[in-house]
Amino acid sequence: MVNANIGKIAQHAFILPMYIIYCQHNVKMGPSLISRIILRNRKVSYIYIREHLLLLNINTSFMAKTISKDGTSIAYEKRGNGPAIILVDGALCSRAFGPMAKLADQLVQHFTVYLYDRRGRNESSDTSPYAPQKEIEDLEAVIKEAGGRASLVGLSSGAALSLQAAAAGLPVEKLVLYEAPYIASPGDKHSNADHVGNLKNLIASDNRGGAVKYFMRDMVGAPALFVALFPLMPVWKKLKAVAHTLPNDASIMGDFAVPEKLAASVNKPTLIIGGSKSPATLKTAVSNLAKAIPGSKLLMLEGQNHNVNAKALAPAILNFLN
Repeated sequence: MVNANIGKIAQHAFILPMYIIYCQHNVKMGPSLISRIILRNRKVSYIYIREHLLLLNINTSFMAKTISKDGTSIAYEKRGNGPAIILVDGALCSRAFGPMAKLADQLVQHFTVYLYDRRGRNESSDTSPYAPQKEIEDLEAVIKEAGGRASLVGLSSGAALSLQAAAAGLPVEKLVLYEAPYIASPGDKHSNADHVGNLKNLIASDNRGGAVKYFMRDMVGAPALFVALFPLMPVWKKLKAVAHTLPNDASIMGDFAVPEKLAASVNKPTLIIGGSKSPATLKTAVSNLAKAIPGSKLLMLEGQNHNVNAKALAPAILNFLN
């Protein structure tokens, strides 16, 4: 098969420079770009290039889309080779913005890494009305693309979504959950607040900036000065662009308390991770979640906070999943 693919590629010399650059430098060229280049010159199937790269165990990167149960188109990227893992973003993040691309860079030599855009973000579409169950179905669709089974690595509210997906019976091998923000305690502002309703009202009035500020101030607990200065930062425009998805994350978090009954139903090997420099509320959340999931392991990363460094997180993931 390898020799056959080499021969078919070699018959078309105009592809070889592009192919060599791709192999040597891991240039990210999705199917659409390569297909356009090929179709301008000669009718050669892109699949020969892709299969050859995969068979030679080269660190490939391909973007594609899958269709969720309700018809929503979910964009995903496949990188590397090895057992399948899916990276699940937290609030406001996607393949285009956030920590997962750097984390994938640390993992692709050992795993086939799937990064995907949660519904309503970047290149994924959306279908109303929203329900957390739909995001579980989105993950199910990506798992099917990954061969039918995969481990999940979730950060922040993405960790909460991963937990729910495993509890729902999706074919998950292992779970790695970093600081799912189950920070509520009885009677505090999170357990009594209508975060979903407040965010929906701000979005409905086209106050995207207000929604981001509400999220940072009232949900994350960022200092008032930081929230006031946030609109001056370069990332502000990107955050406002996906502010309409904040009610989704609030829905996933519910009352922000550890879902003890749901967590107790999880029977997958699970690693719960927190940062030693995170606020006390997050440290407590991490500890309580670990206690609620039978047989789970707890790890605190020295010097890390909620904005975890990919190079610090990756070794823990590798050790656990291997």
